[in-house]
Amino acid sequence: MLNSTLGASPNKYVRLGGIAYLVIIAAGLLGEAFVRNTLVVAGDAAATAQRISSSSLLWRAGIAGDLLMHMLDVLVMFVLYTLLKPINPRVAFMALLFNIVQTAVLALNKLNLLLPTLLLEDSAYLRVLDPAQRHALAYVFIQAHSYGFGIGLLFFGCTCLGWGYLIIRAGFLPRLLGLLMQVAGLCYIVNSFALIVAPEVADQLFPFIMLPSFVAETSLALWLVIKGVNMPVWLAKQETQTSAQLVGA
Repeated sequence: MLNSTLGASPNKYVRLGGIAYLVIIAAGLLGEAFVRNTLVVAGDAAATAQRISSSSLLWRAGIAGDLLMHMLDVLVMFVLYTLLKPINPRVAFMALLFNIVQTAVLALNKLNLLLPTLLLEDSAYLRVLDPAQRHALAYVFIQAHSYGFGIGLLFFGCTCLGWGYLIIRAGFLPRLLGLLMQVAGLCYIVNSFALIVAPEVADQLFPFIMLPSFVAETSLALWLVIKGVNMPVWLAKQETQTSAQLVGA
């Protein structure tokens, strides 16, 4: 229970979760727009390798920022699971499981960004490969990261559908936020399957298909920070769930 697990002022922790969510959004945008879009030259492995080699600290800082983002994912998923569990424990748990898989996939996927830094080092054991081969391999790993990112977001799309379902029925958060999160979930799922099945279609959809997700997640995070939740309604939902569990027992 949120009030027993997180203390006497649950909204304080709800707002903390909202702040963490905003940091996740900001870190994701910075990593993609400021780091990878700056250093990766589409279709040019040699130019990409040169940029990464000359800005290796920026590249590694982008990876570190992504890992911080995934660490904060754990805080956000804990807060939202605990918050939404009284509505439907099974759906909340399913959304949590999808969220855990998403974060695990995305965190492990960062290896695809670290491997290029190893390939571009001037190490003796790499001299069996000529520079062009190393550049090509580094670029392949960067491309693999894009696909891994899409796979992770497929699971997050399912998380958003679950969150949206629960928020719509909650009563202590605006129904509109739930609808927006469900639209976001569908956008993530469509984009991820398009990336895997028809990459040329995904190229046409991106980045426009991500705009509803950005609006939905930013709106939810801001609401948690600024407004929090309607605690009397949430406590009533929690008591109802507790009573149902006692009757079932």
